[in-house]
Amino acid sequence: MQPFGRTRGLLTVLVASAVLAGGGLAGGARATAAGDAPRQVADAPVAPGVEYEEFLTAVPRGIAHGHLLTVDLDDPRVTVDLLYPGAVAARSPVSELAAERGAVGAVNGDFFNISEGQHPGVEPTGASDGPAISSGRRLKAAVPDGQRFGPVMPPGATTEDVLGIGYDHRARLDRLSLRGTVWTTEGPLPLRGLNQYALPVDGIGEYTDLWGPASRVRATCGTDTDRAAPCSTETAEVTVRHGRVAALADRPGAGGIEAGAVVLVGREEGARQLRKLHLGDPLEVSARLVGEGPVPLRFAVGGFPVVRDARPVDGLDNGAATVRTAVGIGDGGRMLYLMALDGTHGEPGMTVRELGELMSRLGAQDAVDLDGGGSSTLVTRDPLSREVTVRNHPSGGAERPVPNAVGVFSFG
Repeated sequence: MQPFGRTRGLLTVLVASAVLAGGGLAGGARATAAGDAPRQVADAPVAPGVEYEEFLTAVPRGIAHGHLLTVDLDDPRVTVDLLYPGAVAARSPVSELAAERGAVGAVNGDFFNISEGQHPGVEPTGASDGPAISSGRRLKAAVPDGQRFGPVMPPGATTEDVLGIGYDHRARLDRLSLRGTVWTTEGPLPLRGLNQYALPVDGIGEYTDLWGPASRVRATCGTDTDRAAPCSTETAEVTVRHGRVAALADRPGAGGIEAGAVVLVGREEGARQLRKLHLGDPLEVSARLVGEGPVPLRFAVGGFPVVRDARPVDGLDNGAATVRTAVGIGDGGRMLYLMALDGTHGEPGMTVRELGELMSRLGAQDAVDLDGGGSSTLVTRDPLSREVTVRNHPSGGAERPVPNAVGVFSFG
């Protein structure tokens, strides 16, 4: 399986095994001009249906060094799933996430609530921007567009955009919207959030045991269009156990939520509606993530499109260059291309536009941008030692803990 050969012929230069182990480059390999096909400089089998390769590609600022996992979803031994550290509002290094689940390879996932300098005293949650589904289990929904972390999205993109794999074992780009209702004795209330670090203005959000022990205060800060806007002064929280209101509070709390219980957080009008409830009132919550495709998704990770129909998306930012991570889809959803740039000091990085061009040249018919910078990490598991190795050099000098990752499994 050779993804470079699927697009156009390339000169393949095998390098020393030390390159494969450490992700470094041997001298002598070079690319020519920006827009040329990437040049493979090393490859190695990882597991049945999964291969790892290193490549070089030219950008206007120099030669970028990339790492690629090619995944054959047509191979019945191969599956892909979302890795996460047991809670939505938690973070772990990609290598640890992969090792704990026995993945043969992985790249970091969605952008996330990494800091809260705009709201002094409010704890960052570490939760991701977009929707997330792992093994068919809905973990969370998308924050409002104006609350997201990450680069500027192209026109028409939204935090609801995902890359997913359906129960048909085919990958696709999709959009996951939350559909939910809070059923009270006074009538239904719209549910506007599920395990999110930011709720829409006037909204009510549901938090389950999957959220983890992190504070829920951040959910009521900012607005739909301004992440830096002050935290709301009109909030409420309701705990529901066994279908009845068990606790009421004026502010969102923290601490783990017991299995089977639900915590509702409201802001502005949502808070006013929750304050009408009384201890012992019956209450039910229904929530689901609805996609636009014909087959439900078993796996989904948030990320905005950079390639559609084998062409870079219009309006991609071409200003800031940094380390990037992306996942592409090829061969009608049968192939995945997991790519992370190297973060060694002096690497030129890529703009989002250049990332779209690269993924198209690698063979992607569709692709999404995932979190980059210090988060960009690609790992593989050694077929013999079973140890997980970080293939690229994270730009911070060490792995950054992240909320989720795209994990590849092969059971051959």
